Amino acid sequence: MSDQANRFLGDSIGRTLIKLIVVSLIVGFVMTVFGLTPWNIIYGFRDFILEIWHRGFSALGRVGDYLLLGATIVIPLFVILRLFSYRR
Repeated sequence: MSDQANRFLGDSIGRTLIKLIVVSLIVGFVMTVFGLTPWNIIYGFRDFILEIWHRGFSALGRVGDYLLLGATIVIPLFVILRLFSYRR
């Protein structure tokens, strides 16, 4: 059982607990400095989803615009680079 736990955790149980405690303290400190709480993150995610829903997914429509704009540069460059590499 101990070998399976070590394999799953990547280290011994004690060392893994110490690492998790240290990382939790660091993340908690950083979140406190920035004024974040777990509830702020949950409410922010909820508000983001509701905002997308209320805008009728128009915010996601911009992704298509960005895709077309980028493709006007990327596709010709790709074709040119492929033609140059094909001649070799």
